Amino acid sequence: MMDVATLVEQARQGRPRAVARLISLVENAAPELREVMAALAPYTGRAYTVGLTGSPGVGKSTSTSALVSAYRRLGKRVGVLAVDPSSPFSGGALLGDRVRMQDHATDPEVFIRSMATRGHLGGLSWAAPQALRVLDGAGCDVILVETVGVGQSEVEIAAQADTTVVLLAPGMGDGIQAAKAGILEIGDVFVVNKADRDGADATARELNHMLGLGEARDAGDWRPPIVKTVAARGEGVDEVVEALEKHRAWLEEHGELAARRRRRAADEVEAIALAVLRARIGDLHGDRHLATLAERVVGGELDPYRAADELVAGLTRG
Repeated sequence: MMDVATLVEQARQGRPRAVARLISLVENAAPELREVMAALAPYTGRAYTVGLTGSPGVGKSTSTSALVSAYRRLGKRVGVLAVDPSSPFSGGALLGDRVRMQDHATDPEVFIRSMATRGHLGGLSWAAPQALRVLDGAGCDVILVETVGVGQSEVEIAAQADTTVVLLAPGMGDGIQAAKAGILEIGDVFVVNKADRDGADATARELNHMLGLGEARDAGDWRPPIVKTVAARGEGVDEVVEALEKHRAWLEEHGELAARRRRRAADEVEAIALAVLRARIGDLHGDRHLATLAERVVGGELDPYRAADELVAGLTRG
C-alpha cells in the first residue's frame, strides 16, 4: 500500500486506481482516513454535484450514463457515485451500476464507483459525503450521484447535492408519487424519462400542476423545470444539462450554492463527531462507570436523563 500523499497526487493526475484506493479507505473507515481528508482538503470545493433520484425502474442508470456522455462532450471530467443496495452476504454493492455504464469504462476522464448502502436508510451510503470529497479532490468537474431508488425515504440526496434531479416515468404510478410532499420539496429539476411512452404528457402536466400547488414562491425564486427525455436514445439530455447549468447559475447568483455547501459541511462534521462519541460510548459498555449508572437508574436513585448527562460529561472530560 503506497503512502497517502502519493495516492492523493496520483488521484489528482486522474489515475483511476488511486481514486479507487482512496474511496476504499473511506468505505472501510481505515486509520489513514484522517490523513486522506487532510491531504485532499486544499483541492476540494470545485466540483458541481448533481444527485439523481427516483423510484426503481424510471431509468436512473441510463439517464446517468447519458448525462456522462453530455458532460464529456463539453470537455468535463466526470465522477459517478452509484449507490446500490447492499448484498446481505458480503455487504458489498448488489447491482453494480457500472455494468450499465460500460460505454464509459475506457474513458480516463470518467470515474465510476458503485457503493453499497450497507443498511443505511435515506438512499445513500454513510461514506458517500467523504467519497464525494475524494472525487472532488481528484479534479472532477461534475459528480453525478445516483441513489439506490428506494422511493420516498431517499430524500437525503438533497442534503448531499448542489442540484437534485428527480426522475419519473409514465405508467409507473409516479403521478401519485409526485403528489407526496417529500419528492416535490427536494427536486430542483424534474425529468419525465421514457417520454416515448403513452402517458408522458399527462405525467408532465400532473407534475406541473402539483408544483403549482406547492409552497408559495417569491419573485426570483427558482421554479423547477420539467424536462422530458428518452435517455436510452439520448433525447432531451442536452436540455437536462441546460436546466442544470441554469440552476447552478441561479444558486451562485443568490448565494445559495455556498449556503448549501456550508450546510453539507456542517452535517458532515456533526456526523463524524457523533461517530467518535458513539465509539467512546461503545468502549464504556464494559466500563465500571456505565455499569454503576445503570444500577442507579434501576434502583430509582437516578433518572435516565441525569445518568445520560453524567455519561456525556465523562465523555467530554475524557
